[in-house]
Amino acid sequence: MAKTNKNRLVSPFLKWVGGKRQLIPAIVENLPKGIKNLKYYEPFIGGGAVLFHLQPKNAVINDLNEELINVYRVIKNDLEALINDLRIHKNNADYFYEIRGLDRTDDFNKLSAVQKASRVIYLNKTCYNGLYRVNNAGEFNAPFGRYKNPNIVNEPTLKAVNKFLNSSNIIINCDDYEKVLEKADNNSFVYIDPPYHPISESSNFTGYVQGGWNMYDQVRLRDNCDKLNERGVKLLISNSSASFIKDIYENYKIINVKATRYINSNASGRGEIDEVLIKNYE
Repeated sequence: MAKTNKNRLVSPFLKWVGGKRQLIPAIVENLPKGIKNLKYYEPFIGGGAVLFHLQPKNAVINDLNEELINVYRVIKNDLEALINDLRIHKNNADYFYEIRGLDRTDDFNKLSAVQKASRVIYLNKTCYNGLYRVNNAGEFNAPFGRYKNPNIVNEPTLKAVNKFLNSSNIIINCDDYEKVLEKADNNSFVYIDPPYHPISESSNFTGYVQGGWNMYDQVRLRDNCDKLNERGVKLLISNSSASFIKDIYENYKIINVKATRYINSNASGRGEIDEVLIKNYE
Protein backbone atom coordinates (compact mmCIF):
# COMPACT_ATOMS: atom_id res chain seq x y z
CA MET A 1 0.00 0.00 0.00
CA ALA A 2 1.40 3.36 -0.97
CA LYS A 3 2.18 5.58 1.97
CA THR A 4 1.31 8.83 0.20
CA ASN A 5 -2.35 8.89 1.26
CA LYS A 6 -1.77 7.76 4.81
CA ASN A 7 -2.19 9.97 7.87
CA ARG A 8 0.66 9.39 10.32
CA LEU A 9 -1.52 10.55 13.22
CA VAL A 10 -3.68 7.45 12.72
CA SER A 11 -2.06 5.21 15.31
CA PRO A 12 -2.95 3.10 18.37
CA PHE A 13 -4.81 5.08 21.04
CA LEU A 14 -4.21 2.37 23.68
CA LYS A 15 -1.01 0.77 24.93
CA TRP A 16 -1.69 -2.93 24.37
CA VAL A 17 0.22 -6.00 25.51
CA GLY A 18 1.54 -7.76 22.42
CA GLY A 19 0.99 -4.63 20.30
CA LYS A 20 2.48 -4.93 16.82
CA ARG A 21 4.31 -1.59 16.39
CA GLN A 22 7.62 -3.41 16.82
CA LEU A 23 6.78 -5.92 14.10
CA ILE A 24 5.42 -3.49 11.50
CA PRO A 25 8.55 -3.56 9.27
CA ALA A 26 8.57 -7.39 9.21
CA ILE A 27 4.81 -7.52 8.64
CA VAL A 28 4.98 -5.01 5.76
CA GLU A 29 7.82 -6.99 4.21
CA ASN A 30 5.62 -10.12 4.25
CA LEU A 31 2.36 -8.66 2.95
CA PRO A 32 0.89 -10.22 -0.20
CA LYS A 33 1.24 -8.45 -3.54
CA GLY A 34 -1.75 -6.36 -4.57
CA ILE A 35 -2.96 -5.98 -0.99
CA LYS A 36 -4.63 -2.65 -1.69
CA ASN A 37 -7.13 -4.50 -3.89
CA LEU A 38 -7.99 -7.01 -1.16
CA LYS A 39 -10.58 -6.67 1.61
CA TYR A 40 -8.77 -6.54 4.95
CA TYR A 41 -9.85 -8.67 7.92
CA GLU A 42 -8.37 -8.51 11.41
CA PRO A 43 -10.27 -10.79 13.81
CA PHE A 44 -8.12 -10.00 16.90
CA ILE A 45 -7.76 -6.22 16.53
CA GLY A 46 -6.21 -5.40 19.94
CA GLY A 47 -4.46 -2.02 19.75
CA GLY A 48 -4.83 -1.87 15.97
CA ALA A 49 -1.22 -1.09 15.03
CA VAL A 50 -1.32 -3.01 11.74
CA LEU A 51 -4.75 -1.67 10.74
CA PHE A 52 -3.68 1.92 11.44
CA HIS A 53 -0.40 1.49 9.56
CA LEU A 54 -2.08 0.04 6.46
CA GLN A 55 -5.22 2.21 6.61
CA PRO A 56 -7.22 0.00 4.20
CA LYS A 57 -10.31 1.37 2.45
CA ASN A 58 -12.36 -1.78 3.12
CA ALA A 59 -11.92 -3.70 6.36
CA VAL A 60 -13.66 -5.87 8.93
CA ILE A 61 -12.17 -5.66 12.42
CA ASN A 62 -13.19 -7.71 15.44
CA ASP A 63 -12.31 -8.55 19.00
CA LEU A 64 -14.04 -10.61 21.67
CA ASN A 65 -13.18 -7.95 24.26
CA GLU A 66 -16.43 -5.96 24.56
CA GLU A 67 -14.75 -3.11 26.43
CA LEU A 68 -12.15 -2.68 23.68
CA ILE A 69 -14.67 -2.82 20.81
CA ASN A 70 -16.84 -0.28 22.62
CA VAL A 71 -13.87 2.13 22.58
CA TYR A 72 -13.49 1.74 18.79
CA ARG A 73 -17.21 2.32 18.27
CA VAL A 74 -17.32 5.38 20.54
CA ILE A 75 -14.27 6.93 18.81
CA LYS A 76 -16.03 6.39 15.48
CA ASN A 77 -19.51 7.55 16.49
CA ASP A 78 -19.27 9.87 19.50
CA LEU A 79 -15.80 11.41 19.59
CA GLU A 80 -16.67 14.84 21.01
CA ALA A 81 -18.50 13.36 24.00
CA LEU A 82 -15.57 11.00 24.60
CA ILE A 83 -13.00 13.82 24.59
CA ASN A 84 -15.16 15.85 26.99
CA ASP A 85 -15.45 12.89 29.37
CA LEU A 86 -11.70 12.15 29.22
CA ARG A 87 -11.01 15.72 30.38
CA ILE A 88 -12.87 15.03 33.65
CA HIS A 89 -10.42 12.36 34.88
CA LYS A 90 -7.81 12.99 37.61
CA ASN A 91 -4.31 11.57 37.85
CA ASN A 92 -4.22 10.42 41.46
CA ALA A 93 -4.31 7.02 43.14
CA ASP A 94 -7.57 7.41 45.07
CA TYR A 95 -9.47 8.49 41.97
CA PHE A 96 -7.79 5.77 39.86
CA TYR A 97 -8.87 2.97 42.23
CA GLU A 98 -12.38 4.42 42.43
CA ILE A 99 -12.70 4.31 38.60
CA ARG A 100 -10.96 0.93 38.38
CA GLY A 101 -13.37 -0.53 40.95
CA LEU A 102 -16.51 0.41 39.03
CA ASP A 103 -16.59 -2.96 37.26
CA ARG A 104 -16.99 -4.61 40.65
CA THR A 105 -20.26 -2.76 41.35
CA ASP A 106 -23.77 -2.50 39.94
CA ASP A 107 -22.95 1.11 38.96
CA PHE A 108 -20.86 -0.20 36.07
CA ASN A 109 -23.99 -1.18 34.13
CA LYS A 110 -25.31 2.36 34.56
CA LEU A 111 -22.35 3.86 32.70
CA SER A 112 -23.00 5.04 29.15
CA ALA A 113 -20.97 3.67 26.22
CA VAL A 114 -18.99 6.95 26.23
CA GLN A 115 -18.25 6.68 29.96
CA LYS A 116 -17.13 3.06 29.59
CA ALA A 117 -14.82 3.95 26.69
CA SER A 118 -13.43 6.92 28.62
CA ARG A 119 -12.78 4.65 31.61
CA VAL A 120 -10.78 2.15 29.50
CA ILE A 121 -8.61 4.89 27.96
CA TYR A 122 -8.08 6.59 31.34
CA LEU A 123 -7.08 3.36 33.10
CA ASN A 124 -4.80 2.42 30.18
CA LYS A 125 -2.99 5.76 30.30
CA THR A 126 -2.58 5.84 34.09
CA CYS A 127 -2.16 2.20 35.15
CA TYR A 128 1.24 0.60 35.76
CA ASN A 129 3.07 -0.18 32.50
CA GLY A 130 -0.06 0.42 30.40
CA LEU A 131 -0.99 -3.19 31.08
CA TYR A 132 -4.61 -3.91 30.14
CA ARG A 133 -5.29 -6.89 32.35
CA VAL A 134 -8.36 -8.51 33.86
CA ASN A 135 -8.62 -11.17 36.54
CA ASN A 136 -10.59 -14.41 36.25
CA ALA A 137 -13.79 -12.54 37.12
CA GLY A 138 -13.20 -10.19 34.16
CA GLU A 139 -12.35 -7.24 36.42
CA PHE A 140 -9.59 -4.76 35.49
CA ASN A 141 -6.79 -5.31 38.02
CA ALA A 142 -3.62 -3.43 36.98
CA PRO A 143 -2.33 -1.05 39.72
CA PHE A 144 -1.90 2.74 39.56
CA GLY A 145 1.16 3.80 37.55
CA ARG A 146 2.15 7.06 39.29
CA TYR A 147 3.02 8.91 36.06
CA LYS A 148 3.57 12.66 36.43
CA ASN A 149 1.81 13.80 33.28
CA PRO A 150 0.04 10.96 31.41
CA ASN A 151 -1.47 11.85 28.03
CA ILE A 152 -5.05 10.99 28.95
CA VAL A 153 -6.63 13.17 26.24
CA ASN A 154 -4.61 12.43 23.10
CA GLU A 155 -6.87 14.58 20.95
CA PRO A 156 -4.85 14.60 17.67
CA THR A 157 -4.69 10.79 17.56
CA LEU A 158 -8.33 10.30 18.55
CA LYS A 159 -9.47 12.78 15.87
CA ALA A 160 -7.29 11.13 13.22
CA VAL A 161 -8.61 7.65 14.10
CA ASN A 162 -12.18 8.99 14.05
CA LYS A 163 -11.64 10.42 10.57
CA PHE A 164 -10.10 7.17 9.30
CA LEU A 165 -12.90 4.99 10.71
CA ASN A 166 -15.51 7.25 9.09
CA SER A 167 -13.82 7.91 5.74
CA SER A 168 -13.20 4.22 5.01
CA ASN A 169 -15.59 1.26 4.97
CA ILE A 170 -14.64 -0.22 8.36
CA ILE A 171 -17.03 -2.75 9.92
CA ILE A 172 -16.49 -3.17 13.70
CA ASN A 173 -17.56 -6.50 15.24
CA CYS A 174 -17.51 -8.09 18.68
CA ASP A 175 -17.92 -11.79 18.01
CA ASP A 176 -16.14 -15.12 17.78
CA TYR A 177 -13.42 -14.85 15.13
CA GLU A 178 -14.74 -17.89 13.23
CA LYS A 179 -18.07 -16.18 12.58
CA VAL A 180 -16.35 -12.98 11.45
CA LEU A 181 -14.16 -14.83 8.94
CA GLU A 182 -17.02 -16.76 7.32
CA LYS A 183 -17.35 -14.14 4.56
CA ALA A 184 -13.63 -13.91 3.73
CA ASP A 185 -12.98 -15.10 0.16
CA ASN A 186 -10.18 -15.18 -2.39
CA ASN A 187 -10.35 -11.37 -2.65
CA SER A 188 -9.53 -11.06 1.06
CA PHE A 189 -6.40 -10.70 3.18
CA VAL A 190 -6.63 -11.79 6.82
CA TYR A 191 -4.09 -10.71 9.43
CA ILE A 192 -4.42 -12.90 12.53
CA ASP A 193 -2.84 -11.86 15.82
CA PRO A 194 -4.29 -14.24 18.45
CA PRO A 195 -3.27 -14.54 22.11
CA TYR A 196 0.25 -15.96 21.85
CA HIS A 197 1.03 -19.49 22.93
CA PRO A 198 3.39 -19.25 25.95
CA ILE A 199 7.00 -20.21 25.39
CA SER A 200 6.94 -21.54 28.96
CA GLU A 201 4.04 -22.23 31.30
CA SER A 202 5.19 -19.52 33.72
CA SER A 203 5.12 -16.80 31.06
CA ASN A 204 1.36 -16.88 30.59
CA PHE A 205 -0.99 -14.47 32.40
CA THR A 206 -4.68 -13.61 32.46
CA GLY A 207 -4.97 -10.95 29.81
CA TYR A 208 -7.54 -9.24 27.67
CA VAL A 209 -10.59 -11.48 28.12
CA GLN A 210 -11.70 -13.93 30.74
CA GLY A 211 -10.55 -17.48 30.26
CA GLY A 212 -7.35 -16.93 28.31
CA TRP A 213 -6.23 -19.30 25.53
CA ASN A 214 -4.86 -22.81 25.59
CA MET A 215 -3.42 -25.27 23.06
CA TYR A 216 -6.89 -26.42 22.01
CA ASP A 217 -7.77 -22.83 21.10
CA GLN A 218 -4.58 -22.65 19.02
CA VAL A 219 -5.47 -25.88 17.19
CA ARG A 220 -9.02 -24.63 16.54
CA LEU A 221 -7.53 -21.46 15.05
CA ARG A 222 -5.18 -23.50 12.85
CA ASP A 223 -8.16 -25.59 11.67
CA ASN A 224 -9.96 -22.38 10.71
CA CYS A 225 -6.87 -21.17 8.89
CA ASP A 226 -6.88 -24.43 6.92
CA LYS A 227 -10.48 -23.75 5.85
CA LEU A 228 -9.59 -20.20 4.81
CA ASN A 229 -6.56 -21.50 2.93
CA GLU A 230 -8.80 -23.93 1.00
CA ARG A 231 -11.01 -20.98 -0.01
CA GLY A 232 -8.00 -19.11 -1.42
CA VAL A 233 -7.90 -16.49 1.36
CA LYS A 234 -4.45 -14.95 1.90
CA LEU A 235 -3.37 -15.34 5.55
CA LEU A 236 -0.66 -13.81 7.71
CA ILE A 237 -0.49 -15.00 11.33
CA SER A 238 1.64 -13.77 14.24
CA ASN A 239 2.50 -15.98 17.21
CA SER A 240 5.25 -16.97 19.60
CA SER A 241 8.12 -19.12 18.39
CA ALA A 242 6.96 -22.01 20.58
CA SER A 243 7.74 -25.37 18.98
CA PHE A 244 4.06 -26.31 19.37
CA ILE A 245 3.06 -23.41 17.10
CA LYS A 246 5.69 -24.33 14.50
CA ASP A 247 4.47 -27.93 14.58
CA ILE A 248 0.78 -27.18 14.00
CA TYR A 249 1.59 -24.77 11.15
CA GLU A 250 4.19 -27.01 9.51
CA ASN A 251 2.33 -26.85 6.17
CA TYR A 252 2.66 -23.06 6.05
CA LYS A 253 5.61 -20.78 5.41
CA ILE A 254 7.12 -19.79 8.79
CA ILE A 255 9.35 -16.72 9.14
CA ASN A 256 11.33 -16.14 12.34
CA VAL A 257 11.33 -12.51 13.51
CA LYS A 258 12.68 -10.56 16.48
CA ALA A 259 10.37 -8.36 18.52
CA THR A 260 11.18 -6.05 21.41
CA ARG A 261 8.65 -6.29 24.21
CA TYR A 262 8.46 -3.61 26.91
CA ILE A 263 5.23 -4.73 28.56
CA ASN A 264 5.04 -8.12 30.21
CA SER A 265 3.89 -9.30 33.61
CA ASN A 266 7.03 -11.43 33.71
CA ALA A 267 10.36 -9.53 33.52
CA SER A 268 11.95 -12.37 31.56
CA GLY A 269 9.40 -11.71 28.82
CA ARG A 270 10.67 -8.17 28.24
CA GLY A 271 13.40 -7.23 25.77
CA GLU A 272 14.14 -8.83 22.41
CA ILE A 273 12.37 -12.14 21.91
CA ASP A 274 11.74 -14.57 19.05
CA GLU A 275 8.35 -14.60 17.36
CA VAL A 276 7.06 -16.03 14.10
CA LEU A 277 5.07 -14.83 11.13
CA ILE A 278 3.16 -17.60 9.34
CA LYS A 279 1.73 -17.20 5.82
CA ASN A 280 0.15 -19.23 3.02
CA TYR A 281 1.51 -17.29 0.02
CA GLU A 282 4.90 -16.39 -1.43
